[in-house]
Amino acid sequence: MRKAVLTIILLSSAGLALRAQVPAGYVAVDSLVYHAVDAVDSRLEGKSVFSVVGSESSGVKITQDASIESAMAKHISANRSKHLSGYRIRIFFDNKQNSRTESEAALSRFRAAFPGIPAYRTFSNPFFKVTVGDFRTKSEAAQLLGSLKGMFPNAFVLKENINYPAVDKNSAYIVDTVKVLRKVGEETL
Repeated sequence: MRKAVLTIILLSSAGLALRAQVPAGYVAVDSLVYHAVDAVDSRLEGKSVFSVVGSESSGVKITQDASIESAMAKHISANRSKHLSGYRIRIFFDNKQNSRTESEAALSRFRAAFPGIPAYRTFSNPFFKVTVGDFRTKSEAAQLLGSLKGMFPNAFVLKENINYPAVDKNSAYIVDTVKVLRKVGEETL
C-alpha cells in the first residue's frame, strides 16, 4: 500500500515538473511518432538457429551430427546475395527537367499518407522513379494499388527484386506517443 501511494506521489510530482518546464505561450500536446519494424529481429542476426534454440537459457538440448550444422552454415553463406523476387507499385516515373523535385514530392506525399509502407526513390538515367511496398504476391500489391489510385492515378504494379517484408505483416510499424510543444492557438493538422 505504501509503495502504491509513494508511486502516485512521485508520478504526480513528475507531471507537475513537466508542466513547469513548458515556456509561456506554448502547450505540451501528445503527438504520434511512427517507427518502422525491422524485417528481421536484430538480436538474431548472424546467429545460427541451432545456437539460439539449443542455448542453455532456452531449455532445449539439441543432439545432432556436426555435419548438419556445417551444411546449414554453407547454405546460408552461399545464399547471402540472393534476392527475393516480388512486386512493388510504381507511383512515379518521369524524365522531365523538374522530375527530381516531383519525385521527392511524390515520395513525401506517399510517406505521409502511408507511414508503415517502405518507399524507394531511384534514378536510372534519364528517369526518376518512385516505387513503394515489398509484396511477395501480385494480389497483395493490387490491394494497396486500389487505395493509391485516387492519390496516384498512373500507379501500376511491377515485378521487381524486393527486400524481405516485415515479419509482422499486420504491424509494419510501431506507434509511439511523445509530448511536443505547440504555440497556444496554433491549428493542428
